[in-house]
Amino acid sequence: MATAQGKLEELKKRVLFTFLLLCVYRVAAQIPVPGVNPDALAAYFAASEGGLFDLFNTFSGGAFKRFSILGLGVMPYITTSFIFSLLGVVIPQIAELQEEADGHKKIQKMTRYATVVLCLIQGYVMATMFEGLRSPGGVPIIPDTGMVFRLTATITLAAGTMFLLWLGERITEYGLENGVSLIIFAGIAVELPGELLQRFTLYRSGEISGFSILLMVAVIIVAFYVVSFIERSYRAVPVQYAKKVVNNRMYGGTQTLPVRVDTGGVMPPILASSLLAAPITFGGFIGEGSDYRPFFDMVMQSLFPGQLLFTILFAFLIVYMTYFYAPIQFKTKRIAEMLQKNNAFIPGVRPGVKTKEFLDYVLNRLTFFGSIFLVTVCVVPDIVAGTHTMFGGTALLILVSVSIRVMMNVQSFLYSDKLESAYKVKGKYNGQNRRF
Repeated sequence: MATAQGKLEELKKRVLFTFLLLCVYRVAAQIPVPGVNPDALAAYFAASEGGLFDLFNTFSGGAFKRFSILGLGVMPYITTSFIFSLLGVVIPQIAELQEEADGHKKIQKMTRYATVVLCLIQGYVMATMFEGLRSPGGVPIIPDTGMVFRLTATITLAAGTMFLLWLGERITEYGLENGVSLIIFAGIAVELPGELLQRFTLYRSGEISGFSILLMVAVIIVAFYVVSFIERSYRAVPVQYAKKVVNNRMYGGTQTLPVRVDTGGVMPPILASSLLAAPITFGGFIGEGSDYRPFFDMVMQSLFPGQLLFTILFAFLIVYMTYFYAPIQFKTKRIAEMLQKNNAFIPGVRPGVKTKEFLDYVLNRLTFFGSIFLVTVCVVPDIVAGTHTMFGGTALLILVSVSIRVMMNVQSFLYSDKLESAYKVKGKYNGQNRRF
């Protein structure tokens, strides 16, 4: 009983610690970069059509449109992590590091350095872009432009991203879940009340009908249920282990190897959105008098969220990225080798190459259904709820998946206490010489 009470107190401390660090993150997200006119910035984004910066603003919790010191968010770290995952497939040296015991720490260190470099590049581009923006009244967002402001903003934005990563590491170590995931989750969750208030305001002004509100709510509820169901769904592949007797106990037998339906997770929609935002972002830097400006204007209008071409390309890229990213997450060759080393096999399948081929077959079939699920969740809510909404498919995936993982971590934490209590029985299993 005392042990259970101690575990409960430790869980409370973890919850409180996570909440306090998330509050620190939200406070820091309100601090603007030095040299910014916040009134002109707010007026500009209030009058803008949106869509161009929605992806970055979603993952920064609104800090991007406030030009906060956390304006870059954790997207640079996500990008570099994905790049190193790809390099592990292409470059043998990185693949060897992934296999080593301490290789993960070395890759994490290289990822941090690459994140700093990417933050400096993106920070400078972001500072240059905001220098050219003006409010509808013609007031410049950056009153004092020049190299001094660019360098200051670049260093500040890079430091803000690294501060976020430090917070994420502390949450991962002393909190309930992966810190970066919880930071993204908090950034999306805090914007939802404002989105609901905006929808209600549009309804009262007559710009949208009551039926649209009800339809949006129905689609969101159904999407939450579907995402919750699919995120916890998996194919159980039977695995037979060789039986052996240790200390008069029989070990081995039949177990299962779970293969998730949504193996790629939320990364395929994120990568697809990034690819579609790239030409729009690049077109924004083309001068008004350039000969290429009409072409980029046509491309930007065609790829604006809500357009037919954008929807088709978005769905196609999600399917492609799902098939591309799933094998990176679920390494069939490594799993087949591990099963063979542990004298385990799948019934009816020979160990080694045949096991890898069978797992590839299972993964491809599940990836097909996973890609259809991602396309449905990411496209349908945007069509029904509107293109400029925080209730998009990517946001729903993050909210539900992180919530599920937090609940599973809490359950695992409490269940581990039950296992410890179960082994502490009287006799030879108690005291300093107990086996467990």
